[in-house]
Amino acid sequence: MQLSENALVVLKKRYFRKDDKGEFLEDWPKLIKRVADNIAGDDEKLCEKFYTLLDSGDFLPNSPTLMNAGGDLQQLSACFVLPIDDSMDSIFETVKNAALIHKSGGGTGFSFSRLREANARVRSTNGVSSGPISFMKVFNAATDAVKQGGTRRGANMAILNVDHPQILDFITCKSDPRELNNFNISVGLTESFMRAVAEGKEYDLISPHTNKVVGKLDAGGVFDLIVEMAHKNGEPGIVFLDRINQVNPTPALGVIESTNPCGEQPLLPNEACNLGSINLANMLKDDALDWQKLRNVVRDSVDFLDRVIDQSKFPLKQIEEMARANRKIGLGVMGWADLLYRLKIPYMSQKAVDLAEQLMETIDFEAKTRSMELAIELGSFPNFDESIYAKGILYREAKYCDWETLAQDIQTKGIRNATLTTIAPTGTISMIADTSSGIEPQFSLVYVKSVMDTEKLLYVNKYFEEALKERDLLSEELLEKISQSGSAIHLSEVPQDLQEVFQTAHDISPEWHIRMQAAFQKYTDNAVSKTINFPNHASLEDIREAYILAYQLGCKGVTVYRDGSRENQVLSVGSSQKGQNQDSRKVAPRQRPEITHGITQRLETGCGHMYVTINTDSQGACEVFVQMGKVGGCASAQLEAIARLSSLALRSRIRIEAIIRQLKGIRCPSPMWHKGKMITSCGDAVGQALENFLILHNSDEIKSIDFTIDQEPVREENIPRAKLAVCPDCGSTIEHSEGCLKCPSCGWSKC
Repeated sequence: MQLSENALVVLKKRYFRKDDKGEFLEDWPKLIKRVADNIAGDDEKLCEKFYTLLDSGDFLPNSPTLMNAGGDLQQLSACFVLPIDDSMDSIFETVKNAALIHKSGGGTGFSFSRLREANARVRSTNGVSSGPISFMKVFNAATDAVKQGGTRRGANMAILNVDHPQILDFITCKSDPRELNNFNISVGLTESFMRAVAEGKEYDLISPHTNKVVGKLDAGGVFDLIVEMAHKNGEPGIVFLDRINQVNPTPALGVIESTNPCGEQPLLPNEACNLGSINLANMLKDDALDWQKLRNVVRDSVDFLDRVIDQSKFPLKQIEEMARANRKIGLGVMGWADLLYRLKIPYMSQKAVDLAEQLMETIDFEAKTRSMELAIELGSFPNFDESIYAKGILYREAKYCDWETLAQDIQTKGIRNATLTTIAPTGTISMIADTSSGIEPQFSLVYVKSVMDTEKLLYVNKYFEEALKERDLLSEELLEKISQSGSAIHLSEVPQDLQEVFQTAHDISPEWHIRMQAAFQKYTDNAVSKTINFPNHASLEDIREAYILAYQLGCKGVTVYRDGSRENQVLSVGSSQKGQNQDSRKVAPRQRPEITHGITQRLETGCGHMYVTINTDSQGACEVFVQMGKVGGCASAQLEAIARLSSLALRSRIRIEAIIRQLKGIRCPSPMWHKGKMITSCGDAVGQALENFLILHNSDEIKSIDFTIDQEPVREENIPRAKLAVCPDCGSTIEHSEGCLKCPSCGWSKC
């Protein structure tokens, strides 16, 4: 495989082995030889097959396999779920076990639903319980103390059932971004709860300690609170637990209560799963999908992942027993967005959704067929129940494959693996393969990559670059312009047909994000890791509708993210700053152009009529002027100070929403009603004027206003939309996809 520059950076930083002096002992051929030899064991023919599979870039396993295969650690799985029962012994035993898993490079999921609520009686001490959230903080602190694989913090998932008495506290437990920062959180929703939401009814809260009803809540109100918090900062996510357990292949062993950190791998307590992904962008021949190649790669990938189970050293005995008794694997995909680019199919289209269903049905069917053949050779997984398993297969809708015949064959011949398919985050392995992540759309067509402290390089999607070259459109000026928002939409220099094909995450409506997730979920055993991206101006109702649609279309869980909704997201796609000293990171305001255009609003305050003018330049709002009747002296000076500081903030790329939050609600002794709203002070009036401007800017009304100035027209599409933080490792911009924050430049991931 021809490695890209980014792939080499990631491999050198995270995968190639080094000696005590930091000198590299491996390159790409040596790494995959180490992995192939280890997974194949003594079978030379199998070793050759695995080496070819990895070197082609058609398939790569999860990071722990690439890192640890053939080493002392030999921990090859990425996903774990640990039990937490309602006792101090169980809680702190799980804290210890989670630390061991994090140290080995794995992520952990927990259900805190068995823990009694805060202030419930503890008979053994005649005291009261601390409740699940207090113990989540214990887990969070323990995670802080243990570096994952010796390099980074571990990642956790916390799930609490919606009928737990402390569910409201759980939903809001991450409203402060400084709290529980080693956890993703999700609410476990049931079918009965979703019915209560639809019917406007209350539902029961059940104490896990006594199993008795201890209260009731309005289902719609709880659902609205979940929506409100997700709108605020992307958490909590939601997981449809009943739907997951409907297809639990081993129900006799218990109920699935939790998932791994990114939500795509539901597991029983003490289960583990190893993952791997097929590079769909490589599955083409003569500009069409090569279905036979895809089937062959699926079969070889199943062989590889099944062998990983036997070769892995699990961190705990009880996990080893469960993993080998159920033999779960998670074969998924990466490169979906790049495949669509190559096929010239818009992501936001029914044609893409239909192709997703056909492709995933083929992968899942071929994976199960190969697993059945392995069962004939090597035996079924020990907990296999033929009647339960066949019933689970038959819930699949047969569009392109004969599921009924396969189910009958499995009943008589068995199957090697309890689950076979998962759409997982591909993070660094997609960077190694130089392709798009999972089933996510490309987040940006042009990234800014920081090098040598201050120098910035533009990293362009290779298929987009190729399309521009074919039309003789490639130029540094165009790429620089695209890098400001990451998207080619609305740029007159880019032909319409290319704009339609080369869509990015924020070009795609949330509805189509969900439809794509549902299409892949339809033929996936486990779940799908996917972020539903929303623009910053998305409303609470937008997110509520997305949740309902995801439920209606059969998704097993949902993660949403509204652009810029986290306080630490302050930089645009095109403004990454890496490795600079503290002074050089400070922001200087952009220059004011000679001519600006804007709007003036009149507001009534307790001090008199106030006129607030907000002007725009080519990058959006840039200055604020405030005038008030005949007022003078100190009041006039303070209004001028508010206007100057607001203008400075706007030209320094501070989001309008951040300024609004600081000004709105400031109170003075003379509040005043204005058009049905209370204006509590002059500062509050400026905040409300900015909010009105923002609403106007995001409405159709703005399109009727002529904002033409000397430089170029100020249009909505010219204003950078994706606001991103910088990578703590390399300083390049971070994207929010696959349920996590990650860096497309060096491979850093929060999860």
